[in-house]
Amino acid sequence: MIRVAVKEDAPRILQLIKDLAEYEKAPLEAKATLEQIEETIFGNNPTAFCHVCEVEGQVIGIAIWFLNYSTWLGKPGLYLEDLYVDPAFRGKGYGLAFLKTLAKICIDRSYERFQWWVLDWNEPSIQFYKSIGAVPMDEWTIFRVSGDALKKLGSGV
Repeated sequence: MIRVAVKEDAPRILQLIKDLAEYEKAPLEAKATLEQIEETIFGNNPTAFCHVCEVEGQVIGIAIWFLNYSTWLGKPGLYLEDLYVDPAFRGKGYGLAFLKTLAKICIDRSYERFQWWVLDWNEPSIQFYKSIGAVPMDEWTIFRVSGDALKKLGSGV
């Protein structure tokens, strides 16, 4: 039921990304296009990877991830960007199946870390993650530079 995504899944992947943005109360922030999904996940030099959950021929969930790197460990890790299961299929173990699949990739490839972010208000997900042994990294603050601030920062080089 969990498999590596193929290019033909791209339209459904994009739809599930938009559904996730809606769930996260940020529908206008999901600006990815089908062409971008096809290039970044399925192009010649992918920058992200995707697994899908398929039930009776229908893709009902996605896990989009990429590699990060720990200088302290001297090894790559797996960063889960998005995990989303259609609400009609939640509570059936598909989210856990995604996490187990990605954890196995980490083990098979000797990655030392598997991490992701979760919104503070998403209490059901937080409790689920804690139940599988994930721990919050409360001592870290996430910083981001984007939009005009990114353009300004990068323009003086």
